[in-house]
Amino acid sequence: MAVVLTPRERQFVALVVEGHSNAEIADRLKLKRQTVKNQLAAIYQKVGVSNRVQLAVLAVRQKMI
Repeated sequence: MAVVLTPRERQFVALVVEGHSNAEIADRLKLKRQTVKNQLAAIYQKVGVSNRVQLAVLAVRQKMI
């Protein structure tokens, strides 16, 4: 079963795939770094990965973005 991400979640994933750090994502989206960290943790749990590298690989393979 494919995981469905919200548009905002896809935005976070796209930035991770592009190689941006949490700080860079926070600056780009005008969010606090903790908000980015929390959002990514929720995305990791939702898609069943434990880190940003696994998320990026999964996103590219599954064409999530």
